[in-house]
Amino acid sequence: MKKLWQLWMTSAFAVLLLVGCSQEEAKPVEDKDTTQEEATIEETEFPITMTDAVGNEITLEEAPKTIVSMLPSNTEILFALGLNEEIIGVNDYDNYPEEALEKEKIGGMEFNVEKIVSMNPEIVFAHESMLGAGDAGLQQIRDAGVKVFVVKNAADFNETYTTIEQIGRATGKLPEAQKIVEDMKAKVEEVKAKVANVETKKTVFVETSDVPEIYTPGKGTFMQEILDMVNAENIAADQEGWFMIAPEEIVNRNPDVIIVMYSYVEGIVDSVKARDGFDTINAVKNDAVIQVDENLTSRTGPRLAEGLEEVAKAIYPEAFSE
Repeated sequence: MKKLWQLWMTSAFAVLLLVGCSQEEAKPVEDKDTTQEEATIEETEFPITMTDAVGNEITLEEAPKTIVSMLPSNTEILFALGLNEEIIGVNDYDNYPEEALEKEKIGGMEFNVEKIVSMNPEIVFAHESMLGAGDAGLQQIRDAGVKVFVVKNAADFNETYTTIEQIGRATGKLPEAQKIVEDMKAKVEEVKAKVANVETKKTVFVETSDVPEIYTPGKGTFMQEILDMVNAENIAADQEGWFMIAPEEIVNRNPDVIIVMYSYVEGIVDSVKARDGFDTINAVKNDAVIQVDENLTSRTGPRLAEGLEEVAKAIYPEAFSE
């Protein structure tokens, strides 16, 4: 399956640390409300020990000053936290924000161990999707004395929020991480409110690769959660996970909307419309074949709420016409 590293994956992770209580003297009664409000802002207290997705404990004496990110979702989170100066290396596929294009590249799923070690980062943020083929390389980096934190794959929005806060905690940017999560949650609620009362619930087909191997997400996937959140029906929800589907079956299921979630084929929207038999599909008849930037929904980071909005707009454009 094309671009496997971009697929949605499943599991849950949460790391919480106790924040030390203040030793200041008691405030006057009139200051209590202000004191309580300030107490809700968490700060990371170093040294800190955190457990990553593979059960390894990583102790940080202070906020890292040099960071290597091994996957685009990690990179987008780190930049959103304001760590441009600290990031010294990124994945070959990192293209957002623009500043990521200026950073040293360390490879893709087949990363350059020697290069990463030579950069001498204080921490490397790896990812659970790299496990298996990348295990040996990650261990080489650890053996060289570099701290490696494997970020858990987020299976839904809540786990994405946890991941953002976790990386924020590890980098001394927890307040910034909490603000990102707060903004994302607000955007999600705004989108859900706009599509909550649609008159007719639309059926949707999402494809993530072109013929001859058309793949689509079924139930138990991140995309299924997104379609549920925007009040749409996934025509592939009778199958579990990601699976390959024949063009004839897409015609038979006759979706109201087709969402194309890849960009490696030029003119793909017109190509989809021109497939044999697709002229009978409602989505083609009504010009509802829409291409959505796959990075917005496959990278579990700060732009995920934007991805939710783009999917909602593709399905119910009338809800966003105001």
